[in-house]
Amino acid sequence: MNDPVNHPKHYTDHPSGVECITITEHMNFCLGNALKYLWRADLKGNATEDLKKAAWYINREIERRQDEDRRNNSEASVNTTISGVDYAPSGATNRKFKYLYKP
Repeated sequence: MNDPVNHPKHYTDHPSGVECITITEHMNFCLGNALKYLWRADLKGNATEDLKKAAWYINREIERRQDEDRRNNSEASVNTTISGVDYAPSGATNRKFKYLYKP
């Protein structure tokens, strides 16, 4: 039976017999969507469009991870700089300062 809401034909026609959501629900949004488009590319009629959609989600995930890496590297640089400081901000002792800004 083809249920267009819960189990459309292209959801269950993969040769493996596995429904895509069984795999993608264990991934983040962008990777799951990319896999979804790859998984069903040849089952819906316009494989080229689905491959382009998958590439779009993969590129978005790459950009997100690169941004995260840049932020993490920037924070690590700030923490290294702060931990090497020998003076405290006004109103704080060196001892308190070191504990507040431990890397």
